[in-house]
Formats: sequence, C-alpha cells, structure tokens
Amino acid sequence: MSAMVKPENNLNTFKEICQTSKQIEFSTIAACCYNSQYGKLLPDAFYIHLSALHTLDVQLQQYESLARSVAPQAELATIVKFSTNKPKVSYLFYPDFDTDPHPALHSSIQVDVETLTFNFRDYTDTDNPPILHRKETFVTPDYPLYEEFASLTRAQVALGLLYNTRGIGTRLGWEEKLKRYGVEIQGHTLVIRKNNNTNNNSADSIPTIPKIERHKAAIIRHDFSRPLRLALDAGLFGSETTFFDYGCGHGGDMQRIADQGYVSNGWDPYYLPDAPRIPADIVNIGFVINVIEDQGERREALIKAWELTQRVLLVSAQVLISDSQKGVMAYGDGVITKRNTFQKYYEQEELKVYIDQVLEVDAIPIALGVYFVFRDPAETELFRASRYRSRATTPKVRACIQKFEEHRELLTPLMNFMTERGRIPGKGELAQEEEICQHFSSLRRAFQVIIKATDSEEWEAIADKRRQDLLVYLALTKFSHRPRLSKLPPAVQEDVLGLYSSYKQACSDADQMLKSVGNTELIIQRCQESKIGKKLNNSLWVHISALQALDPLLRLYEGCASRTIGRLEEANVIKFHLQTPKISYLCYPDFDHEPHPTLYRSMKIDLRDLQVTYREYDVDDDPPVLHQLETLVTPDYPLYDKLVKLTLQEEERGLFENWQSISHLSGWQKCLKEHFTVIKGYKLYWCKDADPYKLKLFKNAMNNRKKEKEKVMEVVENGDVAGIDGERN
Repeated sequence: MSAMVKPENNLNTFKEICQTSKQIEFSTIAACCYNSQYGKLLPDAFYIHLSALHTLDVQLQQYESLARSVAPQAELATIVKFSTNKPKVSYLFYPDFDTDPHPALHSSIQVDVETLTFNFRDYTDTDNPPILHRKETFVTPDYPLYEEFASLTRAQVALGLLYNTRGIGTRLGWEEKLKRYGVEIQGHTLVIRKNNNTNNNSADSIPTIPKIERHKAAIIRHDFSRPLRLALDAGLFGSETTFFDYGCGHGGDMQRIADQGYVSNGWDPYYLPDAPRIPADIVNIGFVINVIEDQGERREALIKAWELTQRVLLVSAQVLISDSQKGVMAYGDGVITKRNTFQKYYEQEELKVYIDQVLEVDAIPIALGVYFVFRDPAETELFRASRYRSRATTPKVRACIQKFEEHRELLTPLMNFMTERGRIPGKGELAQEEEICQHFSSLRRAFQVIIKATDSEEWEAIADKRRQDLLVYLALTKFSHRPRLSKLPPAVQEDVLGLYSSYKQACSDADQMLKSVGNTELIIQRCQESKIGKKLNNSLWVHISALQALDPLLRLYEGCASRTIGRLEEANVIKFHLQTPKISYLCYPDFDHEPHPTLYRSMKIDLRDLQVTYREYDVDDDPPVLHQLETLVTPDYPLYDKLVKLTLQEEERGLFENWQSISHLSGWQKCLKEHFTVIKGYKLYWCKDADPYKLKLFKNAMNNRKKEKEKVMEVVENGDVAGIDGERN
C-alpha cells in the first residue's frame, strides 16, 4: 500500500518549468483527451492510469508534465484527471487500486495549470469517499490485471448494476445498491448473497458453484431463431442447399428448415447425442458458444462446426444485457443464472475478434450477436458488396420503337441486369445472351435499342449510382484486407472494369471518400443538405428503407458502424449524430402501423472506439415518441401520402408548437388532450367529451391561425417581402 501523500511546498520547481500553460492551447488539450485511445472520458473530465500516460498525445504529455512539476509526489498518484472545460489537472491517490475491486479515493492534488498553484484534499477521514468503477477503462489492455477488471465489469453490466449511476460513485451509495440487488463482491468476483437464518442472513464467505446444466439453456421456439431468420432474409438458401444445426437443442430450427423443403439435420450433446454430424452447405451454431463455461470446449465447438461447413457458418452468441431481476453471479468469464445455466456475455466487437482468431477468418456482422462466416473469400466479398447496393428502378418505356416492341420480352432480362449492375453483362453473365446476340449481334447494340425506347439519362443515373455503391464497398474493405482484383468475385471484377477505368483508380477514389468520413464539418454539411431524412439541430434521422437513398458519404459513414458492429436487429430508424461521431440504431416496432410510434430499443455506437450503448424502453419509462414520419422516408414509402396529410392536419391544430414537451409519450398524450384531439389510424378527430365552449374557442383560434398563415403565404408567393415585414411591424 502506498504511503499517504501530504503536500510539500516545493516552489523551486518553478525554475525547472520549460513551457508555460499559455504555450499549449487548452482547446488542443481537450481535443487530445477526446481522441485518446485509452482512458475514461466523462462529460467534463478525462481519467487515465499513471502507467498509461505514455500512450497520450505528446502535447497532452507535456501539459501533464507541467502540472506534475508543481504537484508534490505526483509520481505516487494512481490516476491523473484532466479537466476538459478548465485548465486543471488532478492527481488522485488510490493505494488499493490493484487489490480493491472498487478502491476508495484517499487524497487528491488539483493543479491550476494557468497559475501553477495547487490544492490538496484528504479523504481518509470521511465515511463516504468517492470510489472507482470499470477499472479496466483507466489502463491499457496489457496491464497485468486488465482481464480481471474487465471480467468483473461484464458481470456487473449483465446484472444491471452500472446502468443507473446515480449515487454509486461513493462507497455508501454503492454498498446500498449491492444490498438492494442481493449481491456482494469477493475479490473481483460478483456473488449472490445467500440467506442464512442461523447467521443473521449473512453472505456465504465461499459461494457454492452449482453444476452447470447446459441443456436448460435450450429454448423451445415457435418460429425461426434470429440467425436462421436473417439467413433466410439474406437469400442464403437455394433450391439445393443443405443445412446442419450444431447444438440444435429441441430441434425447432432443424424441423422448420426441413418443412421449407431443404435437407436438414442436427446434433445436440443432450437432446440428440447419437445423431451423426454431417457436413452441410449452411451450418448454424446458434447461441451455443455462450453457454459453454469451459473456454477450451467453447473453442472446440466453434472449430468443429466450421469443419462441417461447406459454404457459410452462422455464428451467434448472447451480447445483450440481461434483466437485473434474473439473478446472476459471476463464474469464469461469464455468469451463472438461477436455472444453473452458464451465459458468456460478449461485447459485439469482442465476439467478432473471437470468431476471427479461432477460425482465422473475417466474420461479417449481420445483427447484434449474429455473424456470417463464408468458406469462400470471394463469396464473402460478393455478399459484402450486395449489402451496399442501393435500390434502383428500371426506366420506363417512353417511345414506341418497333424493334424494341418486337423483342420486348427478350430484352427485359437485359434491362433488369442493367438496372441491377449498371453495366453491360460480361461473357456468360446473362442466360439470354446467345439469343439476344442472334437478333442484335451484340448485347451493346441491343442496349442501344433499349436506350431509344427509354431515357438515356436514367440509365446514366443508374450507372452513377452503381459506381457510388462500388466506392462504398471498396472503401469499407480498407478496414480488413482489400482483395486484389483477381481475388474479387467475377461479378464484382466486371463491375470494376465496367464502371471504372481501372481497379487502381476505383480504390483511389474509395480511399479519398473514406478520408472524407473523418471530416466532421463535411459530414455535418451532407446531413444538413440531405434531401432525405428528418433534420434536427444535432442529428439527421432516416428510416432504414431510405438509407440507400442518402449521399454516398453518409452511407459510408453508417457502414463504418454496421460493418464492424452490425445493425440492431429490427432497428428501422438510423440516427446520425452531428456533434459527435456516433450512429444510433433505433427500434420503433409500430413504425408501419402507428403515426406516432414509441421507441422500444436503441443501440448507439461511438465510431471513435466502437463502444456500444444499449437501452430498452418500457411504457412505464415514458418512452420517446416519433413525429412527422414522412420526413424519414422516401415518397415511394407505402404510407407516405397518408403521413403527409396527417402532419398538415396536426400542424393546423398546433400540436407541434412545443417540440420539447411532446418528445415523450406522457407529454404527447397531454398535448392531444389539451388540443381536444384523438388520433385513429391516420386521421384526427375531436374529443367527444370535450367542453363545447372551450372546443369552440379552440376551433376559432385554429381557424384564425390558418387564415393568418394563408395570408402570409399569399404575400410570399407574390414576392411582397416588404409587405410581410410591414404586417409584422
């Protein structure tokens, strides 16, 4: 244990100062804190362990050295705190940092870097000192106890102990929360308190680890599991596809796939131990590795599933936060539930790293906790490229061209291909190629006939769209190992050669676009100029169906998050944050059925460190409400016209006059009541039980407001701006 630090007025250190605080711009210091790879960043301060100071930006190291030259015995401190809103550095002394899971602050020295003065504070006499949480965030991953710290944090997160942080920053507040949850911490292990009537209900000093009953983790489902549903939606199953479910549990997925007409088999160590393990095109190891408590067995299960895989392996594991009422305790690198089942709660990026390292692959994130691993690297790239292809509509026939009309049916597949790829098909890419060439001598000449019957500019727009799609895909391959042209799928090779002068030029343009993602001002500008989406002061909101209609740079920006983390399953709204590099995936289950849906689930990804913040809402939580849905979608959205009409009616009634008050469900319900309004479907009605006199006054006010607005619009249309100003005066 370190000795207590008391201040010694060592003023001769001023003579050794080589750089004053004025020589270091404070805004630069704050920026260095925000961009640091290691350390814990809070709204107004940045914290880092003394052992990790060498990882900081050079300017931040110089700034800290300046403060240290004034602070007595600063080298004995544990944590350095950089204020991000004022020029102050604090040295915090936690002598029990390594041994105490939540060490108490013993003392602190705060240095004013402008005046080079310091204050000392002693916390040893207080009964309720500040304490630390998430110790792994203060150090680097090579710190000797890093994994021990991180394991405890994962268990606490799984139990929900760290979500509502109010009060837990001090010892008494933290102890009260542990007591309320019925747990305690022994060493760096979280254990459930066991009632003992003969011993004043004290906690057992040594928890009994129950026998892990893995088979109880198998869930009886009445529909496809998430991985299988995502695989079906992605079109992975073809007419001759074979399927094998590794760790099939009760066999629900296996049977449902068989019911679809596919050859389907499975194996489970408890429910089907004698079934043969048969190689298949698609192998699913769904929520298996997270219920195996032995790390060696876990690795072996993943490898064996991969050995059976001929085309694609579906890997899924639990990454969501468990309910705080389920009662779990830490065990190994996971937790044990009340049903005596083991659960390993992965971070999403941690799960990808695990799959990649064990199988030596580059797994593709599909949704939270779900990855696809393709056997053929070329198929991996083909699948990736397809995920970034935007929607396009085949141009309409606008002219009656005899040769086109005579062969319209034959030319339709060529038109569909051109719409899909934006280029002339390569040799063997179109089944009807030979027949078309018999009538037109070549595919290019056949396309010239198509152009005469349609609009050439529409085809050029499609080619440009496919060119941008290709750039987004190539830019994102930079995050792994960008394949050589010869290693790309044949179709993508043809795309490159058909849409660009060379692969080198395409990659150069893609890299330039990727660099632009780091230009915050440019991202903000593209969001503000976007013709798609709901624009707020600090964000742009778009429906998932409109994502591909966005500016390519914004699609790439979102792709940086979804490529590594994956989108939140069932998320239908994407939020681009403008003040910080973050992307949020929002789930509004009733988006397609309610004009003002409530938020059910959200996942926010910080693009600086890929940290994920996850939250669920309940009606009791007074969830956020979404308004003006038509602004989030494109005009071809099925309910677009109804939504536009509804919003106009709502504006006429003044329902949107105070946005802050209607942002959550309770405020919106109150607003409707105050405006005597009921919404049924996508129409507004007056409350039947409203006070007749008050309703009359309200309608008069509404009509007056409408007339005033029409009057202003008339002046604007006539260009009489001075008239408007005159009326306002």
